[in-house]
Amino acid sequence: MTQDIAPALTRPIERLNPEDVLKAIPFAGFLGMRLDLAGDELTARLPYAPHLIGNPMIPALHGGVISAFMEMTAMAQLFLSETFHHVPKPIDVSIQYLRSGRPVDTFARAIVNRAGRTVANVEVQAWQEQRSQPIAKLQTHFLISVD
Repeated sequence: MTQDIAPALTRPIERLNPEDVLKAIPFAGFLGMRLDLAGDELTARLPYAPHLIGNPMIPALHGGVISAFMEMTAMAQLFLSETFHHVPKPIDVSIQYLRSGRPVDTFARAIVNRAGRTVANVEVQAWQEQRSQPIAKLQTHFLISVD
C-alpha cells in the first residue's frame, strides 16, 4: 500500500469515499472492481471481463479472482464500519466455493461481525444473478491494532 493513500483510509467515516479503499489496492483496479454505497449498505461489483476466466472450457471465473474480490469487499466494509490508525492486515481467510462463477457480473456484501481492540471478524457472500444462490462465502479475521 502506498503511503500517500493510507491516510485517506483512516479519516472519519463521514468523509470516507468508498473508492479510496479501491485506489489503495492496485489489484482491485486490474479486476475492475466497483463499490456502490447506499446509506450504510455497501455492495461490491465485479464486472465480467474475459481476463477473469480461469477455466476457458467451462468457462468459469478463476477461484483466486473470486477470493480476492471477496477479501477486498471485506476490507472495504471494514473501513466503512470503523476508523483505523493502521491499515488492517488479514490474519486468516476461509473460503467456501459453492457454485461455479459463470462469465457474468458478480456481486458481494460483507458483514462486520465484530471489531474488537485487536481483531475484526468479517464475513462475505458473493453471488451472481440471485443473491439467494451464492457462488462463494468468505470468513476472515483482520489484525486491526499493532500496539
